Amino acid sequence: MRIAVDAMGGDFAPAEVVVGARAAVRELDVEVTVVGLEESLRPLLKPDDGLNFVPATQVVEMGDHPARAVHSKRDSSMAVCARLCKDGQAAGWISAGNTGGVMAAALMLQGRLPGVQRPALGTVLPTRTGSCYLVDVGANVGCRPEYLVQFAQMGSVYVERVMGRPSPTVGLLSNGEEEGKGDSLVREAHDLLRRHQDLHFIGNLEPRDVLAGKADVVICDGFVGNIAIKMAESTAEFIFQAMRQEIPKTWRGKIGGALIRPSVAAIRSGMDWREFGGAPLLGIDGVAVVAHGRSDGRAIKNAVRVAKQSVGVNLVDNIREAVGR
Repeated sequence: MRIAVDAMGGDFAPAEVVVGARAAVRELDVEVTVVGLEESLRPLLKPDDGLNFVPATQVVEMGDHPARAVHSKRDSSMAVCARLCKDGQAAGWISAGNTGGVMAAALMLQGRLPGVQRPALGTVLPTRTGSCYLVDVGANVGCRPEYLVQFAQMGSVYVERVMGRPSPTVGLLSNGEEEGKGDSLVREAHDLLRRHQDLHFIGNLEPRDVLAGKADVVICDGFVGNIAIKMAESTAEFIFQAMRQEIPKTWRGKIGGALIRPSVAAIRSGMDWREFGGAPLLGIDGVAVVAHGRSDGRAIKNAVRVAKQSVGVNLVDNIREAVGR
């Protein structure tokens, strides 16, 4: 299986992207094609690293308007990656660059699945009982109730096929668990989800219910989801940073810190977004994975793993079937 990697996307591109791509080849039993500016990538590639290289002459920058950039920069690293997948030269692709650009390139070059109204972006979120799948986390700011139903369908397929949980439960993120809570979007979506026969809908969830692991799939519009995931990431980073600063201030703290260090490291690893890699665009006619803009080599490697898993379980075909049904 070959995965294409946009080597020009992300805060630490291209150096860390190449590090992650090289690790993916070594650890994940995949072929990787790195795509980007030749003058930037050639010095980073080694004859024995196992990476394939396809040149691109343009880059979609973070400040670019996504759709206009993909139209005007037809030889951007994102466009080349999407085209490789469209032409069957890669099974999937990843990018840590402009999220809107990834969405635009995937839509314009790979297309959306029949019946999908809006592709969505989902991500794994650690919970008290393990993890859940939160969707949408930024692809769709303005949503209609029927979009949320499709997010639930596509998210359920991902959790069942990629995360290995049969008959996943679905919850709707709201400001209260009662049926009448939420704005008009949440209330109308609740009614549609409640009447949907193919979904195991359990009702509204408050944020504390999400982190408690009360549902396998958590649905919201992209504006709410993006804020929720960024708040969760920053809260975790704040807590661990505060512990690093406060615990060593006394000799008792230093001794106690040494004793609990392995346990804290295990907890931190379970909450580290780098371990989850990236979020596949659900509803695209192909596999496209959006990695975090701050991805280092480890995160890039795990994003390649997510792309490989998505291809391996026929995620696209299963979403096609679920939406069609």
